[in-house]
Amino acid sequence: MRDFDIVIYGATGFTGRLVAEYLVQTYPAGVRWAMAGRSLAKLQEVRDLIGAPADTPLITADSDTPASLRAMAERATVVISTVGPYQLYGSDLVAACAATGTGYVDLCGEPAWMRHMIDAHEGEATRTGARIVFSCGFDSIPFDLGVLTLQEAAKAKFGAPAPRVKGRVRKMQGTFSGGTAASLKATLAAAARDPGIVKLLTSPFALTPGFSGPHQPTGLIPEYDTTISAWVAPFVMAPINTKNVHRTNFLLGEAYGADFVYDEMMVAGLGDLGKVAAEAIAKFNPFAGDKGPKPGEGPSKAERDAGHYDLLFVGIMPDGERIDAVVTGDRDPGYGSTSKMIAEAALCLVQDVEGDGGIWTPGALMGAKLRDRLVAKAGLSFTVG
Repeated sequence: MRDFDIVIYGATGFTGRLVAEYLVQTYPAGVRWAMAGRSLAKLQEVRDLIGAPADTPLITADSDTPASLRAMAERATVVISTVGPYQLYGSDLVAACAATGTGYVDLCGEPAWMRHMIDAHEGEATRTGARIVFSCGFDSIPFDLGVLTLQEAAKAKFGAPAPRVKGRVRKMQGTFSGGTAASLKATLAAAARDPGIVKLLTSPFALTPGFSGPHQPTGLIPEYDTTISAWVAPFVMAPINTKNVHRTNFLLGEAYGADFVYDEMMVAGLGDLGKVAAEAIAKFNPFAGDKGPKPGEGPSKAERDAGHYDLLFVGIMPDGERIDAVVTGDRDPGYGSTSKMIAEAALCLVQDVEGDGGIWTPGALMGAKLRDRLVAKAGLSFTVG
């Protein structure tokens, strides 16, 4: 019996604080949890700021001190890590969780680092029973579970999965997190040092060791999508989401088919205006310059509450038949919705899912049970039409 169901590592950061606040408000009883970070004084400050009970356990742990990470992992059933960029600060914690059989969830959108962790620790995690799950925020739960939902419906209706699925971001209001921007910059810096990282970043099958499926669309060029009769543009999160969707297919034994083709793009609009918008989106870099939040900063509660997203998934069968699934979220993707999703993913590991140890995706390990939690508690909807 571990001391805690959940330890939030990085609770003094902006997103970590939102996760802790969510647990305080949504699960005032019945969940044994603790807050962890480098500074005891800052942990006490955040505890009081979010209205957590005065006796909420606080743990000091630091990425610079691997022994402190191991001691923290040994006390937890699941560690939530919001301390990124993970390629800079996350490797020792994954190693500690794999070694101690501790569950782990994070918000990682860094595919090269994820592949390095798979190669280094999947064997150990399998041996100890540690269930390690990356990308438990906006990248990539809504997309991972959106495709899963669509494929369940395709099998029910047509008796087979859809070999071609298009993910289309129809609406998205809200900012990307400062951590996302920092992670991208760290990834680009690493790629400049190591050409092998570029290969992982550009391969749709970077997270499926030993498996490579058919050619995939790049999603890098604006185009007119005849399936939805609209112009579409590159979507900045597609490079991580598509890899996670392919890993889910891989972990589920090619449940979507060995010939599965998937891409993600953003809907820009109709007609000539849609074309102009798609071209403008393709040229825009949301991470350029110094604008946007820094790690540890983020939008106000009013801004988070005003955010939302609407995602369409279109499955196309070999005979041209079509089936759709829609995923919506009721908060901004980078903070409000993400903090709820990662908390529920951790609770799903604690309360709902047995599963073998290893390095998983949310869709492959938690699937429908996580989806049910997100609908009941976290403001997401999944519909098939």
